[in-house]
Amino acid sequence: MARLPTYFISHGGGPWPWIPNMRQMLASLEVSLARMPAEIGTVPKAICMISGHWEADSFAVMTSPAPGMLYDYGGFPPETYKIVYPAPGAPQIAQRTADLIAAAGLPVSLDPKRGFDHGTFAPAYVMYPKADVPIYQVSLQHGYDPAAHFALGRALAPLRDEGVLIVGSGLSYHNLRLFGPGAKVPSAAFDAWLDDAMAKTGKARTQALMNWESAPYARTCHAQEDHLVPLFAALGAAEDDVAVRVYHDANVFGGVTASSYKIG
Repeated sequence: MARLPTYFISHGGGPWPWIPNMRQMLASLEVSLARMPAEIGTVPKAICMISGHWEADSFAVMTSPAPGMLYDYGGFPPETYKIVYPAPGAPQIAQRTADLIAAAGLPVSLDPKRGFDHGTFAPAYVMYPKADVPIYQVSLQHGYDPAAHFALGRALAPLRDEGVLIVGSGLSYHNLRLFGPGAKVPSAAFDAWLDDAMAKTGKARTQALMNWESAPYARTCHAQEDHLVPLFAALGAAEDDVAVRVYHDANVFGGVTASSYKIG
């Protein structure tokens, strides 16, 4: 099987594919996610999703053969708390993943109870609406240490040759207190910096992202970097590969600039 790319995706907001006005606003994001199966060129054996909505003391790995749903959002219509995305889990590949993380000397644990959060099921529904590709999640680690999350990606890199699609799911801008017109200048400036950094390769790109706090408006765009850190894992798993921007929108959520990348 050919080596698969990795991705960092901006996953939108809450259960957006099931909310007509949000889906319309995020139409270009939907196009980019729906295009991913064709870009990959093969059906993955499984998707390893590293979501900004799950963090733990260690790198936790979802092992359920049939993960449930985690409605980790608030203020949405009642029907969005009944959504079911019935993709199977991938317990054997999850165990392989945990073994790779442990072999890299990183802290790891297994979680047989964790369900899909919206950072996983919302984009996955657009990518694979039939829910016919197994999916499992790997958590972030508390503290968001960039080096640790790059190391996680490096540990997972062999999975790319084993038919596993590694996806970091977050948002290139994530400040829930600053959406709308006030987000326009900071998100555009940070996005431009990010695109310049992603145009680098190898150690230069890694170093740029390790120093992300020096970017313009870095802490305005990511007061808490849970939605940026999945990018570090996606890059660590494809450190020497070229990154291509596959989604870019300069006016979501009333003024936010957001982007997604394919690496490799």
